[in-house]
Amino acid sequence: MRTLTTAMMVAAGLGAAVHRLGRTYGSTRDERRMTLPGDDLVFDPTVVCTHATTINTPPERVWPWLLQVGWHRGGWYTARWVDRLLFPDNWPSADRVIPELARLALGDFVPDGSPETHCGFTVIDLQPERILLLRSTSHLPLSWRQRGLAGLDWTWVFRLQPVDGGTGTRFVFRWRADVHPWWMRLATHALIVPADLVMSRDMLRGLRRRAERSGLPAAGPG
Repeated sequence: MRTLTTAMMVAAGLGAAVHRLGRTYGSTRDERRMTLPGDDLVFDPTVVCTHATTINTPPERVWPWLLQVGWHRGGWYTARWVDRLLFPDNWPSADRVIPELARLALGDFVPDGSPETHCGFTVIDLQPERILLLRSTSHLPLSWRQRGLAGLDWTWVFRLQPVDGGTGTRFVFRWRADVHPWWMRLATHALIVPADLVMSRDMLRGLRRRAERSGLPAAGPG
């Protein structure tokens, strides 16, 4: 009995640690407390996750990589094994800037699934080399949305801040989500937040690696 109790306590502690890391990976306390564009769109979120990394290249060299994100565009810069496991129909993430994809405007739709899913983000705010804000209410199975079984309001904001005299970039990524009903809230905390630890960490690392390696954005057609 004592062994079982100890195991349960250890599991609970590990779960709490993973959940916290899934909401805070790489970010400082000040970054988690700062107000970012989009915070007012999801007023009473079920969960807020703020992640960050430092990229050793200026914001203007990171920005083009952000502009080409999305399904069957530049991807999300996660490892290929992650894509194969979770999104097998998606293409590999781009390893270079593709000029015809590296452009977005307010109101544009950024797909995050095959066309029949109608899943993706809308560009809500775009401040070149500084802020990209995306919003979605479509990241649920289409049948759930059509039948009103569950709802979601989700924002992603990417913030680029010059550091080291402008030679580097502090890259902050925050997502806020309001989901319902109760079982969706439970699933978000139990499943989505731990999964986000893998996905967001991988995305930050993948973007950092590409931006630092590429230097100036690539020229020419994709």
